[in-house]
Amino acid sequence: MSYNLLKGKRGIIFGALDEKSIAWKVAQRAHEEGAHFTLTNTALALRMGTINKLSEECNAKIIAADVTVLEDLENLFKESQEVLGGKLDFVLHSVGMSPNVRKKRPYTDLNYEFYQKTLDISAMSLHKVLQTAMKQDALNESASVIALTYMAAQRTFPDYSDMAEAKAMLESIVRSFGYHYGVAKKVRVYSISQSPTATTAGSGVGGFDAFFDYADKMSPLGNASADECADYCICLFSDLTKKVTMQNLFHDGGFSSTGISAGIMDSFGK
Repeated sequence: MSYNLLKGKRGIIFGALDEKSIAWKVAQRAHEEGAHFTLTNTALALRMGTINKLSEECNAKIIAADVTVLEDLENLFKESQEVLGGKLDFVLHSVGMSPNVRKKRPYTDLNYEFYQKTLDISAMSLHKVLQTAMKQDALNESASVIALTYMAAQRTFPDYSDMAEAKAMLESIVRSFGYHYGVAKKVRVYSISQSPTATTAGSGVGGFDAFFDYADKMSPLGNASADECADYCICLFSDLTKKVTMQNLFHDGGFSSTGISAGIMDSFGK
């Protein structure tokens, strides 16, 4: 059901790869709610994914950009404003990758060049996105910027490896840059800490299936799906949340506030 929450709004959505992507779901919902936006990912990801299908569905131009390269981001924001006909109202930062996780390096034996890439791609890129937008004055007053994160920034999940530090850094940038952008332009910046979600990236973390089931049993409302996360993003992109900023917002069915659940206790009692 559409409520026209984003009618006339313009934005950029980072990270849509395939139909499992949260960014893909956000793009579909933003289109349904009347928004116009560009889609972006790395040139390699664009070749590997099926984003052309999403582009046609949403009538959204695809602009290749590497979030670690300032020149790419400068071009992305400049071209997006030209294509969309004005300044932007929302940005989704759905970006994260760890070469150490991909190469199955244990946390106690990390490759530090990989580690730096993890931090650059998964965290520092948010600062680069926000800094680029601010320098170009690319965002309208009260625009909304969302970064997707995970609660490994606060608690230890052994197989999440160096991505945990990346998410902690990401959430710190949300607070720090959120302050400065709020003072300057009343731009809202926040992160959404989502349930474990069966995306292409998420499923690559070791032991994902078992942990997905565990989190679902721990959460009073069950795990939040990618579609439900998209709904939450649309709400935050809208004008209904103009005084929310600098927050890490848990969207996890209550997992983050639950010490133990009856379902988990029952499983240990068997």
